[in-house]
Amino acid sequence: MASKKIKIAMMGIITMIFTVYSSLLYSQQVPADGAAVIRINQIGFYTDAPKVAISTSGASGKFFLQTTGNQTVYTGELKPANEPNFAGKPTSVADFSAFNKPGKYFLYIPAVGYSYPFTIGAAVHKAVAAGTIRAFYYQRASLPLAEKYAGKWHRAAGHPDDKVLIHASAASTQRPEGTVISSSRGWYDAGDYNKYIVNSGVSTATLLSLYEDFPAYMQTVHLNIPESDNKLPDVLDEVLWNLRWMLTMQDPADGGVYHKLTNASFDGMVMPDIATAPRYVVQKGTAAALDFAAVTAQASRIFSKFPKQLPGMADSCIKASIYAYNWAAKNPTVIYDQNAMNNQFKPKVVTGDYGDRRLDDEFFWAAAELYATTGNPEYLSRIRSARAGTPIRVPNWGSVSTMGYYTLLNLPNIDTDLPGLKNDFLTYADGLIAGADKNAYQTVMTKTKANFNWGSNSTAANQGILLIKAYRLSHDAKYLNSALGNLDYLLGRNGTGYAYISGYGSKPIMHPHHRPSVADGIADPVPGLLSGGPNPGMQDGIPTPSKSPDEAFIDDARSYATNEIAINWNAPVAYLANAIEALQKQIKK
Repeated sequence: MASKKIKIAMMGIITMIFTVYSSLLYSQQVPADGAAVIRINQIGFYTDAPKVAISTSGASGKFFLQTTGNQTVYTGELKPANEPNFAGKPTSVADFSAFNKPGKYFLYIPAVGYSYPFTIGAAVHKAVAAGTIRAFYYQRASLPLAEKYAGKWHRAAGHPDDKVLIHASAASTQRPEGTVISSSRGWYDAGDYNKYIVNSGVSTATLLSLYEDFPAYMQTVHLNIPESDNKLPDVLDEVLWNLRWMLTMQDPADGGVYHKLTNASFDGMVMPDIATAPRYVVQKGTAAALDFAAVTAQASRIFSKFPKQLPGMADSCIKASIYAYNWAAKNPTVIYDQNAMNNQFKPKVVTGDYGDRRLDDEFFWAAAELYATTGNPEYLSRIRSARAGTPIRVPNWGSVSTMGYYTLLNLPNIDTDLPGLKNDFLTYADGLIAGADKNAYQTVMTKTKANFNWGSNSTAANQGILLIKAYRLSHDAKYLNSALGNLDYLLGRNGTGYAYISGYGSKPIMHPHHRPSVADGIADPVPGLLSGGPNPGMQDGIPTPSKSPDEAFIDDARSYATNEIAINWNAPVAYLANAIEALQKQIKK
């Protein structure tokens, strides 16, 4: 009898163990399987905002929204997307926008499994939004990153840049070849340790625009950087680190601006303090001068509001801006051609070139910023004459006319100065969002294969900025919702299932092409960095698991064509995420 009771008890224990084991196995495996198929913003959704996930299995039937305690709180019907994805496979849409109870949830599709967990509530993107700006602190040159601010990614200072050489291509009577100048501070451009005026220009301007468009919100964004206790918003403190470097890149003798500060060749995958090769400033150029003029004019306008904190800064910036613009006007076709330069001067320079042969857009942008800051009608005249040749388009470092339009559209007298501009801008925005609700992932970014090239994720972010600007002009929710859809794309609702910002989401990138993240011996990469994203060009020769445009990505540090980081990619995602946070109460399904 006793042995029978023991057997029954033992069977009960075995059954209980098996049940617990099965439950654990289920909770570990099924969500992982489902997460590979259910593409969703891995951070979360605002309470009253649209909420969409995509199943790449093409499954039909019901889907269920469940709490972490497996309680079903919402049931919906999967709907097929109108178009297959770029690989030709059908997808289905789970729309649970009607559900608005705050909490932490999973999406469950019976034939598929569970999604990654996500949150519904207020301020869901606050951490990632701040993190994308804070990432610039980790890119600072000439400064040790203290553990107090950098956490486990603290490091020694690299590249003091207080003894930089004038390259033969940049030599002048006042500064002959080999002259030593000081050009410290600034942000490392990308995965490498060089500093480029053209790319710094569009990046700095984007962060300045974030503050200019949302000053009240940006006062609340605290980044835990060394300057956080002063009386400037942290985003402007971070901008100043790069702006002060940019000012050192202007030749005081004539106003021209050096194209970049660089090694002759790229450093290896080492920490910045290990990289001690000689540094040069190279050739002055029209594009560099105009980008510099645009940024310093915008900075003057913004920093004029902080005369006590930054005495003289606004005046210094506008003087530097006019000086650079006038140099460019006298030297309108000085193109940076690195191959031609290397044929003439030594040492040869083989780092990023940022060459640009069309400069109408740079002239337009600089004139727009100078007009907005000074009100000088001379600049308005130049804007009017250049407008026909500078169309509205999603900007990037080599196409900056729309940066000028952004500033002009903020002016109270724009309808008089440039009649029809608002209508033209909204017409372009309408074309951008048209049909976005029909493609496989229901985003503006995934409308066309043409969006997928080097730095494709910055295209998604810059599209988002343009749509935010359209919303600010029109207050039409369709633009704001479409911008939010592109943020969803960057955080997981995409062809690869990655959350493309390091340190955020359940499946973030882990191996960016970024020298400190590779060389520091820490498993986690520096946080807040936006990966370049899918790029079927594979210019680095590293094969990707898929050749489909939106899937042509690999989380591999060798893949600079898909997984490098860059300041001109981080700046637009910082604008997009912070703008969405600032506008969250205005987002409605």
